Amino acid sequence: MLRRALLLLPLAFCLVLPARVAVAAEGSSGFCLYELPDDGSGKRRYVNLSILQYVEIAKDEFKIVYGGGSFGAGYESKVPIKNTDEGKALMEQLDKTIRACRN
Repeated sequence: MLRRALLLLPLAFCLVLPARVAVAAEGSSGFCLYELPDDGSGKRRYVNLSILQYVEIAKDEFKIVYGGGSFGAGYESKVPIKNTDEGKALMEQLDKTIRACRN
């Protein structure tokens, strides 16, 4: 009887774990690279999407702020855009990339 109870203990433990543990095992966005569009420098630049602080879309600029410990600190990458629709398209690409990293 005691042996049977000990065999069922791991199963009972799994049933009481929070659901988010199972979700975390499916994938990770801890390192999710996204290639930034060329800004005219000729360099290929990548940003790790898991450390983004915020994204800002202006009329002529798409700005990504990342890597800082407090709001406004860290680094930023600016990409020139023609209009806000182009900025929204870039935002959709970021979203699609980070979702792919999580799966």
